[in-house]
Amino acid sequence: MPDRPPRLHHVFQRYEPPLYFVTFNTHKRRRLLANVLVHTELVRFAQEGQRRGIGRGRYVIMPDHVHLFVRGNLDFSLRQWMRILKRVLSKAILSAPPHWQQGFFDHSIRHSESYAEKWEYVRQNPVRAGLVKDPDEWPWQGEIVRLEA
Repeated sequence: MPDRPPRLHHVFQRYEPPLYFVTFNTHKRRRLLANVLVHTELVRFAQEGQRRGIGRGRYVIMPDHVHLFVRGNLDFSLRQWMRILKRVLSKAILSAPPHWQQGFFDHSIRHSESYAEKWEYVRQNPVRAGLVKDPDEWPWQGEIVRLEA
């Protein structure tokens, strides 16, 4: 039909894949994540993905949830990637399962202003939670690869 707008996958195929802002939580918001084992595994998983064309940008690991930015290649499945990420991180969690709340929240970042706003919200999360006074003091955060919106 000529009057129908183009499908998003056709739009993204012509340009570049979307940049996602993703949040996922532990089961019953258990405080399982803000530690060296989970952080190390999250970084290792991101570095491995980078070799496969999946860029993981900035992230913050909170005790009971994770915020991150990710961009995949054109055949990237966020749902599949999240399933694998949770499975990998579960191996670094020392307590008994279940570890994860079902599903995850994702938002497609459309422009650099939105990306900057989301990052500032994420960066301030440990301060709002009363875990540190300055966001730069929070050890469970970083940036694997620079992603542009």
